[in-house]
Amino acid sequence: MLINLKNIEDTQVSCNQCQASCCRLEVMIISDTGVPEEHIEVDRWGGETMLRLEDGWCSAVDRDTFQCTIYENRPWICREFEMSSYECVNEFQPNKSL
Repeated sequence: MLINLKNIEDTQVSCNQCQASCCRLEVMIISDTGVPEEHIEVDRWGGETMLRLEDGWCSAVDRDTFQCTIYENRPWICREFEMSSYECVNEFQPNKSL
């Protein structure tokens, strides 16, 4: 017996088409990867996160190319965030307004 599935989107996620949706998430810095100090925000308890600008995006993202300007020194969580993972697909929504 064949079961018909409805409303299944075939979302092909690629960093080339994504427009850096994940770079709008809060990113805690939990290891030393060499993130430049100008991209670090320290909260009142001493916790470090990636600085986000008024538009909500990470300060290290080039707004024209949507590429990371500190790629070689990006935080650990950015290194572990896998393209097409559940978390990635959840953030990547083609119709989602940025």
